Amino acid sequence: MMRALVLVAALASVAFGGRAWVSNERDGSLTVIDTATDERVGTIAIGGRARGIHLAPDGKRLYVAMSGPGGRATPDQDRIAVVDVARGTVVGRLPAGSDPEQFAVTPDGRRLYISNEDAGTASVIDVASGKVVATVVTGTEPEGVAVSPDGRFVYVTAETSNTVTVIATTTNAVAANFLVDPRPRAAAFSRDGTRAYVSAETGGTLAVVDAHAHRVLDVIPRVQPEAKPMAVAVSADASRVYVSNGRGNTVSVFDAATRKLEKLVPVGQRPWGIALANGKLYTANGLSNDVSVVDTATNEVVKTIPAGDGPWGIDVSNVDARPRTR
Repeated sequence: MMRALVLVAALASVAFGGRAWVSNERDGSLTVIDTATDERVGTIAIGGRARGIHLAPDGKRLYVAMSGPGGRATPDQDRIAVVDVARGTVVGRLPAGSDPEQFAVTPDGRRLYISNEDAGTASVIDVASGKVVATVVTGTEPEGVAVSPDGRFVYVTAETSNTVTVIATTTNAVAANFLVDPRPRAAAFSRDGTRAYVSAETGGTLAVVDAHAHRVLDVIPRVQPEAKPMAVAVSADASRVYVSNGRGNTVSVFDAATRKLEKLVPVGQRPWGIALANGKLYTANGLSNDVSVVDTATNEVVKTIPAGDGPWGIDVSNVDARPRTR
């Protein structure tokens, strides 16, 4: 109890906003970073296998996907933990379906769309009532989830069927499916909603998608032999696309207009989740147990921050995702 109070006190000493939140898969905790100083300022124990992590649009709540190891979930797992950002405490747990890994929050903050990896479905959660309002059949082993900026469509990537399922949020029905390269991991939309990008871990590629027609326009090839593309982030002005490369221990920086590699940035070991904030890119490094901070003006690592055991996902409050210029 005393340790928990000390951790919450540490969080309370930091002004609201300007924080990076890192989910640690192996120890079931969150690492909290002050993005002004890039110092770790607290740890929150939430239990279970913590993976997908996203802030509510108003920044007041943080959602974290929790599941049990090896499918052996307890009643507190297979849930979405709800964290009060100001207090740094878990204030609730929402149902999530079986084995949740990734999810997306709609722009109005009212619903969560959650991938249930071992069930081949996506659960739709009404945040206010805390109830599952729909279950949508997706491809096999769904993982990545992204919602379009206008909130009309949700993309769910499926690792085994190599597909992306497009869900229309007005009906929670499947609007389309399209193929991508093997083992798609994540999807991300440009802020104007015209493009989406889908990483393929085994294929080693990045698909460029027409997000209105839901079709692949181009495929950016593998950039290094060891690259296993994972998370994707798009700058606010849509000029750059960033991809974490897992076992490659790098992040790819692509020029969105030319679809060419600008730079391959060495970071920590096994980068998974990434997030942009205020001219910086943060990477959650699952093997080196740290977070790399990349200056987006120089595409160089400027700091390494210790995290918990198995950093997996990351989100940042009060963000400006525009690339910094020299």
